[in-house]
Amino acid sequence: MSEQEAKKRIEQLTHELQQHNYNYYVLANPTITDYDFDQLLKELELLEKQYPQFKLPDSPTLRVGGDITKSFKTVKHRYPMMSLSNSYSEEEIRDFIHRVTKAVGTDVEFVCELKYDGVAISLTYENGLLVQAVTRGDGVRGDDVTNNIKTIKSIPLRLRGDYPEELEVRGEIFMPHKGFNRLNSEREEIGEAPFANPRNATAGSIKMQDPKEVAKRPLDCIIYYVPQDLPGITTHYDAIKYVGSLGIKTSNNIALCRKEEDIFEFINDWNVGREHLPYDIDGIVIKVNSLLLQKELGYTAKSPRWAIAYKFKAERVETVLLSIDYQVGRTGAVTPVANLRPVQLAGTVVKRASLHNADIIAQLDVRVGDTVFVEKGGEIIPKIVAVNFEKRPVNALPVRFIENCPQCGTPLVRKEGEAAFYCPNEDSCPPQIKGKLEHFISRKAMNIDSLGEGKIEMLFDNGLVKNVADLYYLTYDQLLGLEKIIPAEENKKEKKISFKEKTVQNILKGIENSLAVPFPRVLYALGIRYVGETVAKKLTARFTSIDQLQQASYDELISVDEIGEKIAESVIEWFKKPEHIEIIERLKAKGVQMEITETAAPVSDVLQGKSFVVSGVFERHSRNEIKALIEQYGGKNVGSISSKTNYVLAGANMGPAKKEKAEKLGVPIISEEEFEKMIDIV
Repeated sequence: MSEQEAKKRIEQLTHELQQHNYNYYVLANPTITDYDFDQLLKELELLEKQYPQFKLPDSPTLRVGGDITKSFKTVKHRYPMMSLSNSYSEEEIRDFIHRVTKAVGTDVEFVCELKYDGVAISLTYENGLLVQAVTRGDGVRGDDVTNNIKTIKSIPLRLRGDYPEELEVRGEIFMPHKGFNRLNSEREEIGEAPFANPRNATAGSIKMQDPKEVAKRPLDCIIYYVPQDLPGITTHYDAIKYVGSLGIKTSNNIALCRKEEDIFEFINDWNVGREHLPYDIDGIVIKVNSLLLQKELGYTAKSPRWAIAYKFKAERVETVLLSIDYQVGRTGAVTPVANLRPVQLAGTVVKRASLHNADIIAQLDVRVGDTVFVEKGGEIIPKIVAVNFEKRPVNALPVRFIENCPQCGTPLVRKEGEAAFYCPNEDSCPPQIKGKLEHFISRKAMNIDSLGEGKIEMLFDNGLVKNVADLYYLTYDQLLGLEKIIPAEENKKEKKISFKEKTVQNILKGIENSLAVPFPRVLYALGIRYVGETVAKKLTARFTSIDQLQQASYDELISVDEIGEKIAESVIEWFKKPEHIEIIERLKAKGVQMEITETAAPVSDVLQGKSFVVSGVFERHSRNEIKALIEQYGGKNVGSISSKTNYVLAGANMGPAKKEKAEKLGVPIISEEEFEKMIDIV
């Protein structure tokens, strides 16, 4: 390829990928599969490495992150980023409408919008290119986080259409529920504390030093304000529609309101409707629509006089903190849990609430015996948000976070820069052992489902298993006749678990079947801190046996894509322990897969570019075997059905909701037999 051909192809790929990003993240109407997109992006990355002089300033490869930022430069806002004044009652909204109408001496048209619960951002474009992204800061100055913001795919790097030479827009960066839940699941899998809510996760993400890490966070952005004058634009509503025409993501949930009743109808509708949104909102913003009237009304020292935010009331109740328990997780993290006097909250009885860590306890100054205010964080998890100090008992003492593990007595440790305390006794602390065993047998790991429903705890309590290798040395005689009574809970009967002949056979068969689980999942199953599913696949692609991984140096580990210092140090520390080497040797002796085998390598590319959702129970293969076959023949497994899904592979007892969604989207539903014909293994 000549230089001119390379230059032309780079320009072509850049334009094509920008269009696909716009279709997917702004229009929500993808026209290309993820696989095909990735292939085009890889081609562009390769060309840009070979011909860096032709890389464009709005290249889609910037989305994967650039150089590490040691510190964020402070920037003065061209237009101050003021906060809105908040209201919590209809009366305050009526007062605002009355003040505005009286001040301008005429009827006023308002715009109602959703108030996103995220982090405010200011974006500046010059000649259509994104050149700067700045946080609110103190309203006068903010932090330049441009490199991080460029990784957010819903933010255009280059504008479309007829744009001005310079354009500044304001909006909110947030994390949708689906991405937030996935991020927290991944963090828990690798032993990191979950984020308390999407807003905290968002704020932490945009201030990370490594843009490559920010690129992995599921961030989104919606623009809701233009602080500058635009030619021919006289209303806020038209300004938002105009910037939307430039390829900037704006909201469709915006309404023109000419009557007071219209405003309250919008508020009441979204007070209910917010439960169905894919992201958090915490209220409604009401703005004067006319830009001329906005200027006439002006500003106070802190906020505009032409806008107000109506904040939805979080359901909050008072109750008493009876005691604090300390729970130890699989990774040794110690979490304080508040035991509360039972109270009704959002339709359920709340008895317990997470206190997260020692810092939160100190920040709230919460004490046993206090009357506390409890809300449901993210509408799901109860949390203590404040203390009613007027009702504090005179003898209430400050909480001292425990110094020793409540289960094994080992002194707790707290690593620099981390919020959680940990019990370092990972191989002898009972809840850590049970947690590791439960992780080992889980569906994504060794998939020994016959050991679920409290059976692991029975084996541990009876001294039959003390680590994951012990599972493979269990015998029929050891298991037969084991029993456990699970005490009755509220609205539930007492439950008895008994190991009868059929149960024992199923357990031993499940353990035997797990010998076929491929090495990447075995590595994930071992529960090494920070080694989740994705990291396990990366490591086993580079180090194809457990012996190679054990002997890998720090430098060799961090040379692997996406493996950083923290992961490398954790892997090295894990293999330093003789107990862990003994576990590996015992697993090897029983035939557990400790290397990449030929059968785990790709067999064919006949399914290349095809994505599958697997649902139901199959006759000739397990679900995991089906998924492994899809990957071995070049296909891709996805978790949910969308318009981009190529096939739903359905067995018996397929969920009716999935069937209905597939039919609605026109996604073909194929049988196990049809799938076998596709890969020619019938």
